[in-house]
Amino acid sequence: MAKENIHQPLEVFYEKVNDCPLRDRQFNFFEFVYVISGTGNHTVNGNNFWYSAGDLFLITPNDCHAFDLEHTCEFMVIRFGESYIREYQWKSIDHIECLLYYASHIPGSVLVNNDDRKMVDLVIQNLQQAIKNQSIYNEDLIRHFVNAVIVIAARNMAMIQPKLITLNADSRILQILDYIQKHISRPELLKISIISEKFGLSPTYLGSYFRKQCNESIQQYISSYRIRLIEHRLRFSDKRVHEIADEFGFADESHINKFFKRHKGLSLKAYRVGIKSLKD
Repeated sequence: MAKENIHQPLEVFYEKVNDCPLRDRQFNFFEFVYVISGTGNHTVNGNNFWYSAGDLFLITPNDCHAFDLEHTCEFMVIRFGESYIREYQWKSIDHIECLLYYASHIPGSVLVNNDDRKMVDLVIQNLQQAIKNQSIYNEDLIRHFVNAVIVIAARNMAMIQPKLITLNADSRILQILDYIQKHISRPELLKISIISEKFGLSPTYLGSYFRKQCNESIQQYISSYRIRLIEHRLRFSDKRVHEIADEFGFADESHINKFFKRHKGLSLKAYRVGIKSLKD
């Protein structure tokens, strides 16, 4: 399967096409595809999703995707690498890389909020205009529009419920999940006693309530979410093990290695070596 690369930190372009120009390709970058007009099917890693105007898809590195178009379609395509995400100082999105990589588990369009769909539509219209009118400060203007799309997409991906959550889950469980994700680097704030007090629940009730809503224990969810973030640090950053341990509130390398090995069966160093050997 052919690999597709980008040679700039950010590439933005408009397409009006009758056929998908790229098929059976894997990218080494992130790609947002916004559907301006038209309908068809979008295939990602063998899964098919119907698309129409207003949908926003995020393809992550090593995903394989293609569009099957019904007649002529218009797209706005935004491509960027990991370096683009790392260079920008996101004020309140601590784990944006994890959110972006998690998109491969999200079925269909990443936009789930109707107000945000309208907002993205306006941003894309302005982005399209900025691409047409090449003038002073245009590059900075384009970056601002792109960052707006990234932030709105990240907000919607954060809203998407865990795959095990029940269909009739109420708003309080979503608030609890948001609290856990926000404070995942501070274990002292993720104690059952602290969370239960924060949300006015008894520790016993919190445990049964969480399991009923999410089909897993709150401890399991916290551990799996922390593991997922640590995996992404190992895969997509140059942070040393002791730096990752500090970031997630572990006392030292020994403690984070015990935690990671209990869940993944190997140390952080061995995991990173294995990832590098697969890339090579």
